[in-house]
Amino acid sequence: MKNLLVTGAAGGIGSEIATSASKEGYRVGLIDQNSAKLKEVEAKIENSISLPADITKEDSVNEALDLFGETPDGLVNCAGIVRFGSLLDQQVKDFEDVINVNLLGCFIVSCCVARLMKNNGSGNIINISSISGGKHPAIHSGAYAATKAGVAMLSEQMSLEWGREGIRVNAISPGFIDSGMSADHYVDPVEREKREGMVPIQKIGEAQDIANVVMFLLSDESSYIHGENIIVDGGVMNSVLANIGRN
Repeated sequence: MKNLLVTGAAGGIGSEIATSASKEGYRVGLIDQNSAKLKEVEAKIENSISLPADITKEDSVNEALDLFGETPDGLVNCAGIVRFGSLLDQQVKDFEDVINVNLLGCFIVSCCVARLMKNNGSGNIINISSISGGKHPAIHSGAYAATKAGVAMLSEQMSLEWGREGIRVNAISPGFIDSGMSADHYVDPVEREKREGMVPIQKIGEAQDIANVVMFLLSDESSYIHGENIIVDGGVMNSVLANIGRN
């Protein structure tokens, strides 16, 4: 049985990834700071174990790895937070919190796990970025876009440094996904319809759409994909000119 760690596993996308991995025969370590929610997720997923941890603290992450008890074959860094508000209204603490979870946390967990993977000569790391971390940052999202851009670049750097150790690293950049921290955007049917109209395939993505790509990257079928940032957005990133009407 292969072993997989998922950070942010108490959230919508993270729990969906963990569920899909379990169905594919993985033993899944569920990492999140929300221990109560984590237990609820664990109860629904076979071959899973709750690993409450603060990913911004290396000691906490290593304690979780010790509890997991196996060298992970794969790691999905899905943990992320956002503090909404204009940049001029952002508190420094809010900005720091987002950086610490989204970027520093990704670095800490990846390094802790990569050291174990290096000893085995193999491993697979997938970091969840965002289309906001590309060329089109969302306004009023504080440090979120900057951190997700950092995750994408950090993934490239990891791929360059760790490829020779047998560790494959890729990133995924979701678009409009009806899950987790974005779910509130789609409760209002008017807002949902507006956003659907911005997507070339005219629909909002689901957490399962991201989990499907994760499972592909974890599989042998993707063994020659390394150092990539796969955009999963229904075509949004390519649609800027499509939204400009022509007579």
